[in-house]
Amino acid sequence: MRSKINLYLMEYALNALLREKYKSFFIMSIFTLLTFLLTSVFFITNSIKYELQSTVDTLPQIIVQKIKAGRHYDIDENVVDDILEIAGVDDAVARVWGYYYFENAGVNFSIVGIDAYERQYKKTFENIIEDFDFETLEQTPSMVVGRGVKEIMKQSYYDEYFNFIKPDGSLKRVDVAGVFDGQTQLESNDMIVMPKETLKEIFGMDEMQATDIVVKVKNPQEVSTVAAKIKLIYPDTRIITTQDLQISYQNIFDYKSGIFLALFVIAIFTFFIIIYDKASGLSSEEKREIGILKAIGWKIDDILKEKFYEAFILSFFAYILGVILALLYVYLFQAPILRDIFVGYSQLKTSFELPFIFDLHTLFLVFFLSVPIYVAAIIIPSWKVATLEADEVIR
Repeated sequence: MRSKINLYLMEYALNALLREKYKSFFIMSIFTLLTFLLTSVFFITNSIKYELQSTVDTLPQIIVQKIKAGRHYDIDENVVDDILEIAGVDDAVARVWGYYYFENAGVNFSIVGIDAYERQYKKTFENIIEDFDFETLEQTPSMVVGRGVKEIMKQSYYDEYFNFIKPDGSLKRVDVAGVFDGQTQLESNDMIVMPKETLKEIFGMDEMQATDIVVKVKNPQEVSTVAAKIKLIYPDTRIITTQDLQISYQNIFDYKSGIFLALFVIAIFTFFIIIYDKASGLSSEEKREIGILKAIGWKIDDILKEKFYEAFILSFFAYILGVILALLYVYLFQAPILRDIFVGYSQLKTSFELPFIFDLHTLFLVFFLSVPIYVAAIIIPSWKVATLEADEVIR
C-alpha cells in the first residue's frame, strides 16, 4: 500500500528550506511572533473573562445602597426588617465593608466585616467562620487576610499585626490571625475580613449603621420583581442586581478589549501583507526551480505536494513555537505589559495570577487564521507556474 506521505518529497522540502535558511528564518520569525501575539491576547482575555464571571457568580443577588446627594451613604440596619417582610425574600444581611488605602505600599485593601451568627451570603465567608473563632477575633481584636494582602504587609514589616488609622487620626491595632483563600483571586486577593464591630470602629460608623444591605431571593427569576418592590418602599436607595454588575463588568471588559482588538488588527494586517507578497507571484529562482523539476520528470502533483510540505513545515513549526511561547508568557510569567492593558498600571490594586484556561477553540482559531492561509498562498502561485511548459518557465 502506497504511503500517503512521501518521505522523499518531505526531505526535499526540508532541504529547500535549508537552502534559503535566511529567508526561511525571517518568515518563520515573523510567523512565530504573530502567532505568539494573537494567542497571548486570546489566552489573557479567556483568563480574565473566566475570573470576572467567577467573581460575579459569588456576588449577592441584590444590593441596596442609601443614596444622598448622588453619593453612597451608610444605611440604617433596621431596613433589613422591612426587606425581610417582602414576599420572595429569603434573607437580608446588613453589610459593613469598604476600602482602606495603605499609603506606604500604594495599594487599596478591601475590608469586610462579618458576624459569626449571621447567615453568610458568600461561601468564602462560611469557610472563614468554620476555620476561625470570630468571638476570639472580636475580643483581641484580630483579622484574617487574603494572600496578596499578607505579602504586601510583610513587605512593610507588618507580619503579626497592622495599625489602621481611624477618621479621628488615632491608631487601631488589629492582629493578623491567619490567611484565607477565596473562590477566586479577584475576590479575595486584596481582601481583609474582621468582625463587624472592629471594622465599624476603624471606619467611624455608628452602631446601627451599615454600608449596604445584601438580599437573597428564593427564586432567581424574581430578582427584578423584588428589586422593584424594595425601590418602591425606599425610593432614596440604589438597587443593584447581579445582572447589573455583570453588564457593568462586561462594559469595562469590552472597552479595554478595544485596545486588544487594535493589536489583533495590526497583527492580522502584518500577516496578510506577507501572504499577499507570497501570493502575488513566485520569485524568478522559485519559478526556475519548478521549471527544472518539470524538465527532469516531476509531475504537477509532485511539485504541489513538495510545495505543500515546504509551506506546512514552516508554518506549522512557527505555529507550535508561537503557542508554546504564549503559554509560557501568559501562565508562567503572567503576561507582563499585555496584562496591564486590562488590569491597568495603577498601584491601587494588589496583583493576582491569571488562571490557567486551556481553550481548544482558541488554538483552532489561531491555527486556521494562519497555517492554511499561508499554505494556500504558496500552493496557488506554484500551481499556476507548474501548469506551464517547462521550457517556458525556465526562459
